[in-house]
This record gives sequence, C-alpha cells and structure tokens, in this order.
Amino acid sequence: MKALTWHGPRDVRVEDVPDPRLRFPTDAIISVTSSGICGSDLHLYEVLAPFLHPGDVLGHEPMGIVEETGSAVTGLRAGDRVVVPFNIACGHCWMCRRGLHAQCETTQVRDQGSGAALFGYTELYGRVPGGQAEYLRVPQAQFGPIKVPHGPPDERFVYLSDVLPTAWQAVEYADIPPGGSVAVIGLGPIGQLSARVAAHRGARVFGVDLVPERLAMAERHGVEVFDVSDDVVAQLRDRTDGRGPDSVIDAVGMEAHGSPVTELAQKVVRSLPDAIARPLMNRVGVDRLSALYLCVDLVRRGGTISLSGVYGGMADPLPMLALFDKGVRIAMGQAHVRRWIDDLMPLVQDDSDPLGVFDLTTHRLPLSEAPRGYDLFQRKADGAIKVLLHPGVTGD
Repeated sequence: MKALTWHGPRDVRVEDVPDPRLRFPTDAIISVTSSGICGSDLHLYEVLAPFLHPGDVLGHEPMGIVEETGSAVTGLRAGDRVVVPFNIACGHCWMCRRGLHAQCETTQVRDQGSGAALFGYTELYGRVPGGQAEYLRVPQAQFGPIKVPHGPPDERFVYLSDVLPTAWQAVEYADIPPGGSVAVIGLGPIGQLSARVAAHRGARVFGVDLVPERLAMAERHGVEVFDVSDDVVAQLRDRTDGRGPDSVIDAVGMEAHGSPVTELAQKVVRSLPDAIARPLMNRVGVDRLSALYLCVDLVRRGGTISLSGVYGGMADPLPMLALFDKGVRIAMGQAHVRRWIDDLMPLVQDDSDPLGVFDLTTHRLPLSEAPRGYDLFQRKADGAIKVLLHPGVTGD
C-alpha cells in the first residue's frame, strides 16, 4: 500500500509499505478515506525527530471503512464506516472506566513513561503505524472506532478523531463560568474549534493569532479577534473590566512564535545524533513558551488556563511566582476522545452545523500530495488552516 513515511526533519515521502494485517483478536483493518494533518504532526516534521525512525508511517486523524476484524471485535463488521480516535484505548481498564482514555493502562507505553499509545506518533507513544495511508491496523478495535452513518461527506465526522474532542476537552478544562469569557491563543484547527465550542456553550470568546486568514475564519464564527503583535493584554483587559478573561486556552504548544532563543535550541537539538538528542529532549526545556507566558499574563486572578497545545520539554522554565500569586489553575493533557463523543455526535449530525465543521478544511489533497500538504501547513502558506488527505483519490 501507499503511505506517508518520515525520513528526517522536513522530509516526508509517500512510498510503498507492507499492507497491515490482523495481529491480535482485538484488531481491525480499515481502508482510509480521509486523514487529517494535525498541528502535532508538524512537531514530528521538525522538533521531535530524535524519537522517529526512517520509514515510520505518520498520521493520527483517520476515518474509513472496515475491511476485516479480529475474532474479539463483535461490534464492527466489514463495510461499517468508522472514525478512529488518535489514542488507542481498551475501554475496560481502571483508567478507561474513569473516562481517562488517554491514560489507558492496557496500551500505556511504560518503557517510555508515557500514557496510552497513539497512532503515528514516535516511539514515545508506541511507534504504532499511522493513518496517513491507504490502510490502517486498528488495535483495541473492540472499543476505539466510532461508527458513523454512510452518506454524509467525511468532513462531517472526521474531526471526531482528534480535533473536536480536543477542542471540547480544552473548553471543559477551561472551566469558564456561566456567562464568562475565554481567550483562545492560537487559531489553528484546535483553536478554531475551541472558540466555536466555547461560543456554542455561551461564553464570550476572544481569539488571538497573527495570521490574517486564521483571524478572519474565527471572526466568521462570532469570535472577537486580536492580532498578537498588538498590545493584546491591554486590549483584553479593557474588554473585561480591567481583570482579563476568566479563562485562557493555549492552542499553540511547543512551537510558538516569539521565542527565538528556544527556536534556535530546538534546531540545534534536532541536528544532533539521536543518542545525544534524546537525553536532551528528556531532560531540558526545549519548548517555545511565549504562548504560555501570554496565557499567564492574560488570565484574570483566580482564573483557569487550559493547555491543549502539545509541550515536550521536561525542564521548561515556568513563571511560578506569577502563577501562584494570581491563584491560577491549570488543566491539561491529551484528549480522552471517547469520553466526549456522546456530547459531540448530535452536534456534528445537526444539519445546521453549529460547530462549523464544514468551515475548517482549507486544502483537500490526494495522499500522493501529502508532502506538499505538510509544507503548506508548516509555512501557513496559501491560507492553509486545515489539510485533509484522501488516500482513495488520485491526483491530477
């Protein structure tokens, strides 16, 4: 089959790899019809290179059609249409029974000290082949895949794999008081949908970014937008009686703009041999923290910061005095995808499209053009906000 494989920083290729096969009774095989390129994939494209191996298959936002199931998978059959959550969870362990699917004890990657295994996301999370491919082996298929009806286009459902549950959890963790306000820092796919979810739930939403197309998209959905290059802290305090927003969502993560020294450090680390780079990544602060620092400045005293952007450093310097003095609460973590599906499914099936799932994708490409999709998304070129790959589609 054809799949997108990693070969080095900014070097991804579509090439032939072996077809996946059932390995365990709890496996399923799906043919992939759509697979998103995630902002987290861009961390693999550049920063997290020391934890990847040439030939690793990327991608963790797939949906498609069930082709085959193992003997222990009784809830699916060939021909079912499914969305596959990015984290692999069993549904029955101690963590899963508490809705903490991203910490599943059956798939935890214990040799790396990590939580539940993820599709297409380095040896830190199990080195499970990903879904930017024609076919995908789905472990723990007795629980993970989400059945959706045939008929509507993939874009109605594909974001249930990651983007929508991550956005919903970001808002849930933000603990916005009734009638309160939230600032969303970073208006990429997660930030866009976090802003829409918060507005749907009755909050006043401020969106902060520096890319005109992203600001314009958020404004279309009723978000009050601000360019981060302006004095955004003063502007938002003016809009909130001098206090700042009740809550702030960081939808940026480790590659924020405005951190030139750490950006240089990231480049140096990823240029080193893996044997040297991995210990550095595990023991030092290598995140660009300008977005997180902005969150600390923005949030009102006694407010909440919700982190949905991915961070990877083990010793990042945090403004602990400011956090403690302001009495700020912080909530974070990988999204527990299946936990939020009952809340989200009625909204994506609503023909009025209350969360605007049909106004997110900016680029739809065949799998053969995946390297171009990564390049566009990484450079924020050609108005790229969300790129969907379609393995069954042939390019021009």
